Order: sequence, then C-alpha cells, then structure tokens
Amino acid sequence: MGNPTGFMKIPRKTSGYRPVEERVNDYSEVEMRLEDDERRLQASRCMDCGIPFCHWACPVENIMPQWQDFLYKGDYRAAWERLTLTNPFPEFTGRVCPALCEASCVLGIHDEPVTIRQNELAVIEKAFDEGFVTPCPPKSRNGRKVAIVGGGPAGLSAAVYLNRAGFTVTVYEADDKPGGYLRYGIPDFKLDKRFIDRRLELMSAEGIIFKTNTVIGDHAALFGKKTVASVVSAETLEKEFDTIVLAIGARSARDLIIPGREANGIHQALDFLSLQNRAYEGKLHGTDSKDSLQAYGKKIVVIGGGDTGADCVGTANRQGARSIVQIEVMPQPPSHRPVNQPWPLWPTVLKTSSSHMEGCERMWSVNTKSFNLTDGKVSSLNCTQVEWVTSPQGGRPTLRDIPGSEFTVEADIVLLAMGFTHVVQEGIVKNFNLALDDRGNIRTSGTFQSSNPKVWATGDARRGASLVVHAIADGKAAAKAIIAKVG
Repeated sequence: MGNPTGFMKIPRKTSGYRPVEERVNDYSEVEMRLEDDERRLQASRCMDCGIPFCHWACPVENIMPQWQDFLYKGDYRAAWERLTLTNPFPEFTGRVCPALCEASCVLGIHDEPVTIRQNELAVIEKAFDEGFVTPCPPKSRNGRKVAIVGGGPAGLSAAVYLNRAGFTVTVYEADDKPGGYLRYGIPDFKLDKRFIDRRLELMSAEGIIFKTNTVIGDHAALFGKKTVASVVSAETLEKEFDTIVLAIGARSARDLIIPGREANGIHQALDFLSLQNRAYEGKLHGTDSKDSLQAYGKKIVVIGGGDTGADCVGTANRQGARSIVQIEVMPQPPSHRPVNQPWPLWPTVLKTSSSHMEGCERMWSVNTKSFNLTDGKVSSLNCTQVEWVTSPQGGRPTLRDIPGSEFTVEADIVLLAMGFTHVVQEGIVKNFNLALDDRGNIRTSGTFQSSNPKVWATGDARRGASLVVHAIADGKAAAKAIIAKVG
C-alpha cells in the first residue's frame, strides 16, 4: 500500500464524458481519460483491504489492490502483468463492464468507491502505448485440436487459455469478423471496434486460427446479415477436432406477443444496434440501404430499461430521432442502495447512462398492452401504469394494472430490448442432439461438458444471457476444465 492515507485525502474523480452537443454528432467513444498523474492519485485511494471484497465480486478474479498499488507508483508494466494474470481482455472490461467490483469496494461503505474500472482501462492502454503487449505464442503444441464455435467474449477467452496450454485452436465465426456481441451489439460510442481488431491481431500472431463467414451446422443466429460464405457440418467438425467448444451465446430474444405485434416498424433491439454497427463499419450504406433501420426524424419507443435499451437511446439520438421514449415495466429503482441489498451485494439502483443524458423520456411501471397500426405500420402503443403486488403469503410480486391509468404513446419505430431467453436451439445444438437445462440452455451440470462428451459449452450458451465480464470468466473457466480433463 503505497499511500496509506490516499483514501482519506483524495476524493473520487471519474473521467467524465465528452460534451453532449459534441458527442451526439459522432460515434467516437464518449468517455474521456484522466491525465496520468490524476489517474495515479485515483489508484492511491485503494486501501489494500485485509479482505478485498472487490476481488470477491469480480467474475474474472482481478487482484485489484496489487495492480492498483503498482499503478499508483507509476509501474505500469508491473500493473499490467498483475492485471492480465486474471483478465485476458482488460481493454473490453475497462470500457463496458458495469464494475461489480466497485459496488463491493470497502471504501464504498462510507465514501465513494475507487474508480477501479477506469483505472483498469488506464493500465491496459498504457501497456499498449508503451509496447508491453506483444504476442506470446506457446513454446510447444500438445497435438490436440480444439474447435471453438463462436467468436464472442466467451469464445475468445477460451481460445486464449487453450492456446496458451498448447492446443491448436480454431475459432469459427458466422459473421464477417469475430467479436460477437462486443462487435455487433455494443455501439462504437462505448467500444471502438479497433480495440477488438487490435486484440485479434495479437491472438492470430499467437497461433489462434480464425475462420469467419462460416456456419457450423444447418443454422446460425447472425448479427444483421443474411448470408455466409461457407457451411461446415457438425459431423465434419466432430471428425476433425478432438474437442469442440460451443460459445454461441443466448440469442433467442424475448418477444412481446400482444395485439398488433405484426405491424411494420417493430424490431428487436439487437437488429437495430447491429445494423448501425455494420453501417458505421462500412458494410451498409446508411439510409440508402434497404437493410438499414434508421431513426432519423422518427418517434422512437424503446421497450426495456436495461443497458441494451440505453444503447438504443444513444444510437437513436445519433441518427437524429425526433423523439425517444424508453418504457420499463419495473418501478423506478432508488437512487441509493436499498436496505435489503446491503454491502457488498450488487445493488439495484437508478442508473443514468451517457445515452440518457443525451435526451430521452423515461417511463417506469408501464405495461404495453397493444400496438395500434396505420396502413400496416405501428403508429402508437396502448399502455397502462402498473403496480407490483406481493401477496400476504409472500412469493414473487405480481403485476397489476392500475384502473384508469390507460394512455397512448406515439411511435414510428418500436425497439424491443427485453433481453434474451436462451440459446438458439436450432442448428448446431440440435445437430449434436445436446440436452438442455430447465431454462433452455445447453446443459453442462456445472462441468462445461455437454451431454455429448466431445462437446463443451461456455458463456451465455450454457448460463443464459449475462454480462461481457461473466462471458470472459466463463470462457476462462471452461478452458481450465478442458485442460484438466483432456490436456
């Protein structure tokens, strides 16, 4: 602990965002950076606790006190080395992680927590700037071949650790480039895709093989594209590889089956986001493309109050939407930690993202009952205010419409951002005849190994839709399980 009084003398300071009037006109990252001296002061706020609950809360088990102490002392190489002992992709989590660690920071009991996520990003970007990050291929190969189906965060994480252990790893990706939700689901204003490409170049130099535009089996869920270059059967994959890892995500989106759902203008949020990401990448031609989905001049309604919904808000603002309304069926969370979610648990509190700051009307405790159509297109939503009622016998609260609270919301485009239910069960899951769990995901019984001994699963495909950091942690854990079993 380099500065034993830092937490008493240094107030929390975040990086902040670029001005709204500037950032809504581009897709560059909205979050700014502190100068090195200021960042090191923020790292000095870490108290090097006897029991570091930040470490307990982190899915990838980052050792925060150690690398933050190195950061405070200006030893960026040591900080980077310690950070990447546990996290293969700090440049991703440093940008898009909700920072579960910060909610469990001991300093947060009576003060504001350490800026762990932003400190992490500062370490990895300095490591790249200084040339610390170079390819490290394994010294030898063990003769075993692994196919990873899916190039999202879970698949990429598993690939890193299996490759380090000497496996020959081939990552199959149905889309144009690897990255999965990182590339096609998260807007560029939160995660510039050049940072994904930078990491992929390193992984390729370390010997990991990438085969893109390739579907395994007879079906795949694609991010805003309709065709692929090649198809490889599940049987062929099983013959050519010793081990197969499915990291295909949980892409079965939750729908809203109510009257009027068939109207034109109602879309899944991920379709909207992925088309914008492709357009920004140059794969579409903006408003001139028949495949584009543009918010310019339109009244946008987003159903769903989570991060994906917020990403839709930010994207619609940049596309020039006339108005944006975000609807959430749950009540507005409190601004401070609820008493029934004590430290160090993750609290459900009101989150106002950079996208919300750019302009959006937020509605809470609202249930959409039906869609109104004009000439086959959605024109408005019929909604009611609701309350959540818990019976005297206990149990989960139930939804109840408040009589007389009916109202309508005008809309030209409705975006459904209500999450995902489970893995897409057609295609490779069915081709391998894999058993499913009660939630409809690939059953692994806690071992990562599916009902087919040769096929393993990781990430959202087995655990259900979750955070990027959970996917990275799950990929690492799956790789370690494979190494222990067959390596």
